[in-house]
Amino acid sequence: MTGKKIVIVGGGAAGFFAAIACAEADSSNEISLYERGSHFLTKVRISGGGRCNVTHACFEPRQFTSRYPRGERALISPFHRFSATDTVAWFASRGVILKEEPDGRMFPVTDSSETIVDCLLTQARRARVNLFTRSAIQQITRRAGGGFSLKSGDRSMECDRLLMGTGGCRAAGDSQLIESLGHSVMSPVPSLFSFHVATPWLLQIPGISLPDVEVSVVDTSLRERGPILITHNGVSGPVILRLSAWGARILHERNYQFSIRINWLPGVEDDEFRALLNTQRDSHPNRHVLNSPLRSIPARLWEQLSLEAGVNRDTTWGRLTRLQVNELTRSVRRAELRVDGKSLNKEEFVTCGGVNLREVDFKTMQSRLVPGLYFAGELLDIDGITGGFNFQAAWTTGWIAGMAMAKHDETA
Repeated sequence: MTGKKIVIVGGGAAGFFAAIACAEADSSNEISLYERGSHFLTKVRISGGGRCNVTHACFEPRQFTSRYPRGERALISPFHRFSATDTVAWFASRGVILKEEPDGRMFPVTDSSETIVDCLLTQARRARVNLFTRSAIQQITRRAGGGFSLKSGDRSMECDRLLMGTGGCRAAGDSQLIESLGHSVMSPVPSLFSFHVATPWLLQIPGISLPDVEVSVVDTSLRERGPILITHNGVSGPVILRLSAWGARILHERNYQFSIRINWLPGVEDDEFRALLNTQRDSHPNRHVLNSPLRSIPARLWEQLSLEAGVNRDTTWGRLTRLQVNELTRSVRRAELRVDGKSLNKEEFVTCGGVNLREVDFKTMQSRLVPGLYFAGELLDIDGITGGFNFQAAWTTGWIAGMAMAKHDETA
């Protein structure tokens, strides 16, 4: 049986996984992968601070999909076919062992993303995938008898099946290519970003982190709990990145101008917190309030929160007034900060938006509109929170697309 000519556009995680799966499923297919940049797997190399957060140690598909602000329902069936368990096994069978960290993130035991890059490049070459860099696809047209004609610079190619796996539609050309084939694209907006905050007192204490705070966006239902990091220009950390993911479109519509409330001690109710203050007043009346941080609040943060509550530097616990108790409670439990911009999380570069999910058959990742056209990875309107979820979506959709393209029947 004669194999098919298959072209994969995009040399990232989804494209490579699709190419390898397709080639390993049927070596008679001729598979070529085209990357516009000068290097393959760029995002894999820089992910996780150069360690590559391959996936997340969550092995129940429905629980795993709950980490996707967009794509949760669509991914349930795919994750039953290729889950985080399968990802761990896939890499292990090719000599790459993954380890689980306390927060559930999974990295190669080498703590080097080059381990993952080398594995994918080795497997692709071993499977005889043709690899091309500096090869942007500028034009795609459907052939009358099926398949596609493509142009890259002065070069023209033809293929029977085509996978688009170019990542988020940040480049206008990607959206235009997909729309030229009849698909609709949800406009991309940033996801997974930190918040700029101009509040002077906050900017005095960069580098401070807390393991558990609750942050909400004022006048919305957006609320998350987790670790936070105070930066030189605002706030970041997992709790902020999750908020930005779930609120990607809402915050974009507000032009990244909004207010947040932070509860620095989410495990304590107002009455309990006031009781803590009163205990300090009774037990240590001569101690200075600013020098006596409560619970897990770092000393420098406590000092700034106290000053914001109107507590003077020379105020002792014994002289703390009822008004100051109320203001300290507000400052610690409901600190309000004005956000006036964002910074992309440089390890992720994730966007919300992409190919309309209703136009894709998630059993095969094939277009419902164009026979022989497939999609995988972040090019779809799918994005997850930080922690390995975006890579897992790339592995899963790439594998399903690769396996489907390897079939020779026209319904694949």
